Amino acid sequence: MEHQPPTRYNKASFIKSVPHAGLAPLDAGAEVAFAGRSNAGKSSALNTITGRKSLARTSKTPGRTQHLVFFALDETRRLVDLPGYGYAKVPLAIKKEWAKTLQEYLSTRTSLRGVILLMDIRHPMTDFDTQMLEWCRKADMPVHILLTKADKLKRGPAISALLQVEKQIKEFPLVSAQIFSATERTGAEEVVEVLDNWLGFTSE
Repeated sequence: MEHQPPTRYNKASFIKSVPHAGLAPLDAGAEVAFAGRSNAGKSSALNTITGRKSLARTSKTPGRTQHLVFFALDETRRLVDLPGYGYAKVPLAIKKEWAKTLQEYLSTRTSLRGVILLMDIRHPMTDFDTQMLEWCRKADMPVHILLTKADKLKRGPAISALLQVEKQIKEFPLVSAQIFSATERTGAEEVVEVLDNWLGFTSE
């Protein structure tokens, strides 16, 4: 059965794109950030979850998202597309600036309720992913991992990859993981449940 995004998500609309947290929208209400390597499928996941094919820009050139991009769900709730990290062709100085921006945002943004961390299921838990988990641990920030591009693997290997990641994240509190495919919409309902909980939709 094809995933139909709940109305609360398909009303998502672009607010603004900023180079650093100091220019972000008012730090009030609740927001959830999407993070991951530049080729992990962040934009595709956002578009699948919201049912908006062009809400977040998808590109064949990894590293296109170089700003914090904010999307409104309603007057008090937002989704945030964070700069993709770890792309080899980006100059070192820019990589360092992105890292500084991400760290600053994670540690200072009081409205941030959790981070959706995307990893290619075929190459999970890279050094960059572990660094992101460390930053979130220091900020006491919940993380939900989407193992993306699951359609590239058969079910058996996909489940094995999930189990392996679940072993590795045992040392990190407040971290969970699931299989996800934007192409086949696998796992969309599961991640929506996480978002609902973090953003307070379940209490309404």
